[in-house]
Amino acid sequence: MGQETAGPTGIRQHVERYSLRSSLLVPTPAERAFAVFTGSLTDWWVPEYTWSGPRALAELGIEPRTDGMLYEIGPYGFRIDWGRVLTWEPPRHLTFVWQIGPDRVPVPDPARASEVEVSFVPEGTDQTRVEVEHRHFDRHGAAAEGYRHALTAGWHELLSRYLTTVTRP
Repeated sequence: MGQETAGPTGIRQHVERYSLRSSLLVPTPAERAFAVFTGSLTDWWVPEYTWSGPRALAELGIEPRTDGMLYEIGPYGFRIDWGRVLTWEPPRHLTFVWQIGPDRVPVPDPARASEVEVSFVPEGTDQTRVEVEHRHFDRHGAAAEGYRHALTAGWHELLSRYLTTVTRP
């Protein structure tokens, strides 16, 4: 059985043992919600959540296609890929493999990595419900529950920053 919480930013989270669902309503059409989520990661991602850190991070990005990579570019052009796009259906749906382990070490084998599905559901003409499900934490082994717990707070922070970015004029 899961547990659901709602924060002051309107972000709702539902936790299961090996999955986390987060959702929030953003005051923008789905096209813009999708574009900011996928095309402006550097603007809203927490730089402390990167390998490069806030002082050396140059860019975060998603190659906009199925089988595209999620990547980080750090100092001196160093690039590390940390996920692979499984589903790319703008402006409604994105799924990717989360190839970062609980110890922050890359997980090269996608069968041992968790997965993130993001849906952009229009609610009227100027609002979109963004739903993020991070699932299959069990693939991360013995640290799975602790990792899911850490990423519950992590996704809340990420989505709070995303909301701030998507509502900027």
